[in-house]
Amino acid sequence: MTTAPVALITGASQRLGGAIANALHQQGYSVIIHYRHSENAAQTLSAQFNNHRKNSSICLYADLDNPTEQQELCQQALDDMGKVNLLVNNASNFFATPIGHTSAGQWDDLFNSNSKAPFFLSQALAPTLAEHNGSIINMIDIHANAALKNHTLYCMAKSALKMMTLSLAKELAPDIRVNGIAPGAILWPKPEQDMTAKEKQKILQEIPLQRLGTLEEIANTAVFLATSDYITGQIIAVDGGRSL
Repeated sequence: MTTAPVALITGASQRLGGAIANALHQQGYSVIIHYRHSENAAQTLSAQFNNHRKNSSICLYADLDNPTEQQELCQQALDDMGKVNLLVNNASNFFATPIGHTSAGQWDDLFNSNSKAPFFLSQALAPTLAEHNGSIINMIDIHANAALKNHTLYCMAKSALKMMTLSLAKELAPDIRVNGIAPGAILWPKPEQDMTAKEKQKILQEIPLQRLGTLEEIANTAVFLATSDYITGQIIAVDGGRSL
């Protein structure tokens, strides 16, 4: 078993998940990089971590829509690292579901990634997290509180994740802390070219600080929550004031 604290971050190969993995690694964590589609990016990031500090990172594949693979991910993490001190539920799907054009499959897709998988990963890892007085960080969204037009299912799923955070903070105390981060506008959605300059400007005008946030600002908040032993049941909006 590694002597360093171990963090399992879902969807950690790039973008926000990659930034969180990097920040935690810099703080001395050994990092488990979960991926589904981006194997090359995950392997590259893990190699960078291991070059900096030997045996400090591994990559694990799992389709989080599959309950069996959720359990296998947790077991493999324990087999390879011996423990998990921190679970970051970051993996998330995001797409529009306008009323009248939404399928049951889209419902399953958005709820699986944004609420169902985080719950069952938390449940599976609760014993090791409790043993090591660990914590869970859920990546929520300001749209768990403020509706986003044409994205009803996404907003519903993130709202469920928000309530899961609050409820588990009570249920898993005092051994496990559970917190959340609600990012605002951090990265333009992919593909970025689908947004017009006017649409981007409208979003920026809604933000008191008049700019997008950065990946590093979210990652630094994750480090803060991971290392703040007297904070639980809190959801920090990192949104430049957009949710005011």
